Formats: sequence, C-alpha cells, structure tokens
Amino acid sequence: MLLICAALVLTAYLSGREEWKFGKDAETLESPEIPLYVPERPYVPDDVHMLRVWLDGEIRDVELETYLPHVLAGEMPVLFHPQALRAQAVAARSYLLCKQEQGCKSHPGADVCCDASCCTAYCADAALQERWGQDFEANMEKIRSAVNETAGQYLAYEGEIIQAVFHSSSVSRTEDSANVWNPLPYLVSVDSPETEDDVPNYKTEITLSAQELRDAVISAYPQANFTAEAANWVGEIRNTESGRVQDVTIGGVRISGTEARRLFGLRSTSFALTYTDDGFRFSVTGYGHGVGMSQYGANVMAKEGASYSEILMHYYPNTELVSL
Repeated sequence: MLLICAALVLTAYLSGREEWKFGKDAETLESPEIPLYVPERPYVPDDVHMLRVWLDGEIRDVELETYLPHVLAGEMPVLFHPQALRAQAVAARSYLLCKQEQGCKSHPGADVCCDASCCTAYCADAALQERWGQDFEANMEKIRSAVNETAGQYLAYEGEIIQAVFHSSSVSRTEDSANVWNPLPYLVSVDSPETEDDVPNYKTEITLSAQELRDAVISAYPQANFTAEAANWVGEIRNTESGRVQDVTIGGVRISGTEARRLFGLRSTSFALTYTDDGFRFSVTGYGHGVGMSQYGANVMAKEGASYSEILMHYYPNTELVSL
C-alpha cells in the first residue's frame, strides 16, 4: 500500500473544505464537433500502461489505472461535478503521458514523482480514508468512474501529447503561457466563468511591513535601491492582456509578476499593490499560475451543462481529444 499524500493543488482540500453544490450530470460524453483522430503511434490502455514512479525513496512500476485515480483525488475536490472530474482525469492522463516522455527532472530514471511542486499531486488510500471517513468508498467510486469513463483519452496537438497544465481559479480569463513560461498554441488566454460566488477564498489580502517587503526584494535583487521614502518604493505596474501583473517596479528593479508572486507568497499574479499606514497591501484574486484549465471554471461550465470534452476544448483550444 502506498502511504504518501503529496501536497495538494487546491486550498479547499488543504482546509478540508468540501462545500460545493452541483447540477445534473450531463449524459453526452462527446460533442459531435470535437475533432477525433487515431494517433500514428500505438497507445497502451490504462490497465496495462506502466509508469515508473518515484515513491518512498525508490522507483516503482505502477499501473496507470492504479495511479491515476489517486492523482485525480489529490488534484480536484471529489464533490465537483462529474463532468469536471472527467475533464480533470483527461488533463491528468495527458500530463502523466507527457511527463513519461520527458522524465522526472528531480528523480532521474523515474517518469513522474508524487511531489505536486515537481510533477503531480497524489493521495494514497490511507490519506483518503482519513479525510473522507465513511464516505471513502462512495467518493472513490466517483473518482474511478471519472477515470473509467475517459479511459484511453488524452489531448494532443499536431499528434503530440500536450502539456495539460491547470490551475485552481482565474479572474475572467486564463493566462497565456507566453507570460509565464513559453508560448504554446494551445495554452492561450480564454474566458473563464467562475466568480467570487463559486470559489472559496477567491479574494485574499496580504500586508507586509516596509522591512518585510524590502528584505524579500533584496534577497533576490541585492541591487534594489530603498533609500527613498517607503511610499515611493513602488513604481510602474504593467498588466498582461488577461489583467494579471506582467511586472512591477520596486526599489528601482523591474520584477516579473510570477517572481513577485513567489517572493511575497501570493496566491496568484492577479493582484493590486497599495501603500498604507500598515505597510504594503497586496489584494489578490484567484489562485494559481492561471495557465490552462481553471478547475473552478470547469466546474461552473459543467454545472451549466457542458460536457467534459467541451470543457477541454474550451481551455485547451487547437487540441484534439484522442479516443481509441
């Protein structure tokens, strides 16, 4: 039995919060307009496809069918709509297969590890039994159903498995991957329907004293200049087309939005920064890097009647859903 539980992607899971409500599950599994194709390279079904996984300090061979449900359970709240869970299952399968081609950088020889900051979230039975208690069997049945209903399906662009990255929640639009990593034609900015009514902790605030902000910036940019009055430390803030912070000038140094998020411990790059009597206030909306599928956006779409294939085609445009 695997006895680890990797760090989870959603704050809702970390806080044990499971308070969502759902609409009727859509019956349609594929829309007729969704492009389908048979890949040139052979695909091995989930039940016999093996992954080399770094677990408990060693590399183990694990069946994808055995591994994927525990990834899904660690990545999305079980109370999300079944169509959102299916969309996440396809995204997770796509991501795992892509990682298998690339390998795990932190653990040479492994395809993937169970560290969410490196590869994927993962929760073993013991951790899920502790979290769900008497609902364990029912919840695992829902998770396995999402995996089984999408068996063998993954996303591809021009015949190649895509990097199906995702995040918790966005603010009106997702982010273009060019503003975070590298440009990819299927990781572009699209509309996302979730609002404050749909997402716990959608808006958060962090206030740093002048000393705390200065120390954080100096740790990464020792050339920064803080000789002026604190009220004048923050300069121009530029935004991307999605409304997130592209970069901000602090202490005369231009810092990318992604780096600012890391330095100041922000939930996303969608933030406003103001100076007050208490210090520097970061008003943050959403959670995650903003690229790819928004999980809460997917849940809203599902509750409004979208099938998992429609959700995937929306958040990963220009891709094809492979169905064997």
